[in-house]
Amino acid sequence: MLHLAAERRKNAISFADLASLPGSNFTRVTSYFSMKHIAILGSTGSIGRSTLSVVESYPDRFEVTSLAAGRNLESAFEQAKRWKPRLISVADEKDAEILDARLKAAGVEGTEVTSGSAGAARVATHPHCDFVVSAIVGVAGLEATYEAVRAGKTVGLANKECLVAAGELITAEARRQGKPLLPIDSEHNAIHQCLRGGTLQEVQSIWLTASGGPFLNKPRAEFFRITVQEALKHPTWKMGSRITIDSATLMNKGFEVIEACRLFNLPPSQVRVMVHPQSTIHSMVEFVDGSILAQFSVTDMRLPILYALTYPERVASDMHLSVMDLRHLDFIPPDMEKFPCLQLAYEAAEAGGGKTVALNAADEIAVSSFLDGSIGFEDIPKIIKQVVAATEAGQLESISQVLDVDKEARRVAQEMVRQFGRSTMVGQSTLREK
Repeated sequence: MLHLAAERRKNAISFADLASLPGSNFTRVTSYFSMKHIAILGSTGSIGRSTLSVVESYPDRFEVTSLAAGRNLESAFEQAKRWKPRLISVADEKDAEILDARLKAAGVEGTEVTSGSAGAARVATHPHCDFVVSAIVGVAGLEATYEAVRAGKTVGLANKECLVAAGELITAEARRQGKPLLPIDSEHNAIHQCLRGGTLQEVQSIWLTASGGPFLNKPRAEFFRITVQEALKHPTWKMGSRITIDSATLMNKGFEVIEACRLFNLPPSQVRVMVHPQSTIHSMVEFVDGSILAQFSVTDMRLPILYALTYPERVASDMHLSVMDLRHLDFIPPDMEKFPCLQLAYEAAEAGGGKTVALNAADEIAVSSFLDGSIGFEDIPKIIKQVVAATEAGQLESISQVLDVDKEARRVAQEMVRQFGRSTMVGQSTLREK
């Protein structure tokens, strides 16, 4: 990434540079330096759009510097027109050419268009950016997020896969840079807030709350009937397809266990899960003296995003929970036999290294295969278990090693999908004959 360092030096801007610009004045210059300049990895996804909504609500605090928009070309075009970032990246070169031509035709000037993983890394390390929101789903955002940390940016993490697959590397680099990793996931954001009331040495347990998903009360014996449409009906949150299915299997909570271990430097035994269907309390921290601090608020992702963007400040917002409307809060231990993905995640967290990489890779393949109808809902944990078992734990020393393990785990998972898919077809054929 030497070219990135060279570009940062070439484009670096100082207070003196701004002050010398024609028409510049002290107010404009101090305003520039008092604002946070935001890069968003995954700008067209739900977290990216929510981040832009927060930015729009606080125009004197935030400026959009760079965006990584993936494959949604229409949304990328609209965002570039609205926010006029210095740099925008899309998935491939052909789309970049199309977007560049459309922006020029629309009279949008000063926005450079780039593409691919290198383009996303440039977005994350742009010299004018000081805060990066990492919200690309899956390991696709791993390299760009790691480069942002290496470049000394403050990172707001909404991509849990980065910490699941490469948490040891990312957190170690953040410590070297002396920069915080600020969680945007509502549960870890809640923990971060609660920990302002005590030190890690004073923590007895962290409690992650889970909604339980759409099948909390569905008998396990009926899981073989579950359809994609049913699994996508989350009772609380509106999210992307993969994370919604992960919530239905409780794998999303398993990923959050691993994420919490790495963010807060705690062993899996101190990170516990409690099903809380109302999703009002987002997480709790239990201290050694018996005190428990809980964070609860409206179920709106803009709130943890705002917290991360303004940390260590708190700023006024219109996202207030009516405490007087609270009537009943339920807490239920998770059923790990009914939802085995959560148990698999705990086991991978304990083993570390390649096991957590394989867990994430296998889950992504299995969930995608369930969504396209290749396998059944109950096949998801079976495939994950086999792939993780076939992967060595091994400590990983670089991002390239992480990506190699990820690639191999995906290959094994695809083979498992073909096997389970054939079994499903045979089973369905037998049922029709009967």
